[in-house]
Amino acid sequence: MQFDTVFRNVQVVDGTGAEPYHADVAISGDRIAAIGDLAGCQATVVIDGDGKALAPGFIDVHTHDDTNVIRYPDCLAKISQGVTSVIVGNCGISASPAVLAGDPPDPMNLLGKQADFQYPTFTNYARAVEQAAPAVNVAALVGHTTLRNNEMDDLYRAATPPEIQAMKARLREAMQAGALGLSSGLAYASAKQAPTEEVMALAEELAAFGGIYTTHMRTEFEEILAAMEEAFTTGRHARVPVVISHLKCAGAGNWGRTVEVLKLMEATSQHQDVACDCYPYSASSSTLDLNQVTDDFDIFITWSEALPEQAGKTLKQIADEMALPLLDAAKALQPAGAVYHCMDEADVERVLKYRLTMVGSDGLPNDPHPHPRLWGAFPRVLGYYSRERQLFSLAQAVHKMTGMSARRFGLADRGEIREGAYADLVLFDPNTIIDVADFAHPIAAAKGIEQVMVNGHTSYLNGEVSPQRCGRFLYRQQR
Repeated sequence: MQFDTVFRNVQVVDGTGAEPYHADVAISGDRIAAIGDLAGCQATVVIDGDGKALAPGFIDVHTHDDTNVIRYPDCLAKISQGVTSVIVGNCGISASPAVLAGDPPDPMNLLGKQADFQYPTFTNYARAVEQAAPAVNVAALVGHTTLRNNEMDDLYRAATPPEIQAMKARLREAMQAGALGLSSGLAYASAKQAPTEEVMALAEELAAFGGIYTTHMRTEFEEILAAMEEAFTTGRHARVPVVISHLKCAGAGNWGRTVEVLKLMEATSQHQDVACDCYPYSASSSTLDLNQVTDDFDIFITWSEALPEQAGKTLKQIADEMALPLLDAAKALQPAGAVYHCMDEADVERVLKYRLTMVGSDGLPNDPHPHPRLWGAFPRVLGYYSRERQLFSLAQAVHKMTGMSARRFGLADRGEIREGAYADLVLFDPNTIIDVADFAHPIAAAKGIEQVMVNGHTSYLNGEVSPQRCGRFLYRQQR
């Protein structure tokens, strides 16, 4: 038989969680055509895997790459760590369907400036991604805060019934056009005043399309269990799966409580379709939230529009230099971005290991000093947590980053190495793969990634993105 590409002598980690096995893998067009002993076959390109691991391309289920996949389509931070598909529109903020009359409100400003929001309909956005042809595949959620911003003159109140009806119509239109579902960011001031009923009303639109509800919950601090119950109630009301975004116990007073958090998740999972994602670090990153200002842990300022010269210091350093209390210093910096060293490592490991946890980076590509998760999340899971910490096997680690994610979000024929699946593949050395980015130097490509293929074409090789980018827009598939 004649194939386009054959990977010979690879350790296949197929994305299902099954034990790795040695085989050859052949590609024809954009699909995997054959797996096994292919010694007698012909191929245009033959790649000697030299016993290295071949896995499905990693799926980053939690990103804020909405505008960046269009503006910077090489997507080097993602493709260099083996990510071949990203899900955008998380935490209630999405680039579409957005209509901005002025500067984007917090936290929509994480996605870019007003000029970057050019997609009044979901179809506009999907077409723009297809035209940009990014290096990775893109699938999208619709943000609750984005919908609110379209219809409301004031985000710091509950929506009226007519406003809710208008938001529902926009969401329905986006679902008809192929959106994955609805995301919320109820912890942010721009959505905090939305009552549960407002979100439930919107989520009602999802079930008819096989959609999903993901949420940056109302709080990840002391009242986290009540916030989880709110999320689960919304999912039950709408009869849709629920994904809790970047599950964590934030704040020093909350450390250790992942035991009870996961107990609630497990109990709920017995009668409801629920899951979560997690990034493999004990620090979070977002805009500077005055409600999270504390001296319990370090808060590192990554950018500030009011006082740009203060970026790169801790909030405590800035407050000391300005001879101000922490909160007053934080107010003087606004708007600003921050990394919060707010988690306990044991909690991070407990959540990562949990059977319903997928991996998502939650990276912020527009941050001038980003959290290292933007460049390092997936190799960190494989190198540090799987190989060094032995938190889970290589097969389990890959499953959390591929097959589990594809199935959860309905990405058909992605996330597994099997005949007929799309040829999104990453060849890596399981003995050397590791994240290089750290908090001091966060922009650094990982080690151990040999080659990345997207839709049957080599997209990353020898540390460089291929000039031929082959990412696609992934429309929701009916479950």
